[in-house]
Amino acid sequence: MDVLPVTSPAPGMHHGMHRNSPTSFKLPPIFRRIHRFQQMDFEQAAWQLTYLCLAPKRVYRNVYFHKQTKNTWARDDPAILILIGACLCVSAVAWSVVYSYSIRQIIMLAFLMILRDFLLVGIFNATLLWFFSNRVLLSPPSHSTPGDARVEWAYAFDVHTNAFFPFYLSLYLAQLFLVSIILKNNWVCLFISNTLYLAGFAQYIYGVYLGLNALPFLVRTELLLAPLLPLLTGYIVSLLGFNVAQHVLPLYFGS
Repeated sequence: MDVLPVTSPAPGMHHGMHRNSPTSFKLPPIFRRIHRFQQMDFEQAAWQLTYLCLAPKRVYRNVYFHKQTKNTWARDDPAILILIGACLCVSAVAWSVVYSYSIRQIIMLAFLMILRDFLLVGIFNATLLWFFSNRVLLSPPSHSTPGDARVEWAYAFDVHTNAFFPFYLSLYLAQLFLVSIILKNNWVCLFISNTLYLAGFAQYIYGVYLGLNALPFLVRTELLLAPLLPLLTGYIVSLLGFNVAQHVLPLYFGS
């Protein structure tokens, strides 16, 4: 993680100095402060998680205030990571009840959900978004463009974090309550199953779009919605007889 570019140059800093500066490569504050529970604002994090489902655009209105006060677009409070981790632990326990897992298997499943599904996938997606945004979506330089008009890696990880929670509600929580229905062999159950997966991935893609669209120096952010087309195409084709849950759940839970 110490090789990920996460900071923006300070106002007035020469671009060449920024590229050669060792401070350009360091762990984002949201990870460095993960152990400082007394400084975390869990109430604000809970508010953000709620509005990520009800009105996600409201969450991104705060990034302007954060940029003005702390000179960074990315959040530095890891409370939201703790809350999502706790939600994944609860899901791990619930899914373990469904599959009659042992205590050891419950712990392993919780680590799998947190470390692989959320963090490792998030690091990969954030790196991809950071690279794509800075290479393709930056607006052409102009006199009005600020010197630090680049997407921070930490902000790209924020975008993943925000987009992950609605995805979690669809495929880790709602799917749990519907598991006895979506695994049945009839077309109605297939339709419910595949629609659930469509909703989860579509929410993630749309959440990513909203996060990067909130940055004023990015253009053509509608390109981020392009994965919706193959997703919808695959969904329509799957309704001919391919139940996604019947194939994904045995692979995930090994049964």
